[in-house]
Amino acid sequence: MSGLDHRRLAPEILDGLAAEDPRAIASRRDLRHINALMFQAPIMASLLRKFVPKPPGRILEIGAGDGSFMLAVARRMAKHWPEVELVMLDRVELVTAQLRNDFGALGWTIEGVAADVFDWAETTEGKPFDAITANLFLHHFDDAGLVRLFSLLMPKARLLLATEPRRAKPALAAARFLPAIGVNDVTRNDAAQSVRAGFRDSELSDLWRAADGRPIKERRAGLFSHIFVGANNDAGSR
Repeated sequence: MSGLDHRRLAPEILDGLAAEDPRAIASRRDLRHINALMFQAPIMASLLRKFVPKPPGRILEIGAGDGSFMLAVARRMAKHWPEVELVMLDRVELVTAQLRNDFGALGWTIEGVAADVFDWAETTEGKPFDAITANLFLHHFDDAGLVRLFSLLMPKARLLLATEPRRAKPALAAARFLPAIGVNDVTRNDAAQSVRAGFRDSELSDLWRAADGRPIKERRAGLFSHIFVGANNDAGSR
């Protein structure tokens, strides 16, 4: 039996560092490079084009980090989606004036929210979002946590679209070669942990169904990524 047959969660170093810690700053920079190497932004943009049928008014990004990922997505979408309100949720507030300006140049407005995703989802009500996006975020939670999270998020948007690590030997091998591009010790550790906690087959679909949702798409994307799209039961079929 392969050590990758089942998800294995372990604490990631970055999650325990203060936002201003130099190792955290360096690791967030590394993550921008890793997202590019994994083609995460074009993969997410492709999912949005295919599954969000018309230009959205509001998008929620969970686990937004420093905003660089969704900025890369927005640059691919802004020509056809010129006015979007993006709410960026993360445990730490990392939205900067420069980030606001960069999104503003595309016609998008952003709101940064610093909160635990469960606390926010349990207490926040209001106008629903057109979609929720997540990039390299869902793998931080065990299966029970994901069912709970999906149940909380489902009333807030008709769709969830996620780009996650693929739990596979090529992805784990690639993580071991990251020192060649100069990543720091935090990223070296966390990249391998992310692969071991990642997804394959229909794992996210099964958890989405357990939360009473309707899976739409789940598959591998390239060597390193795993995608998932799920709808709530109020969303029409496509």
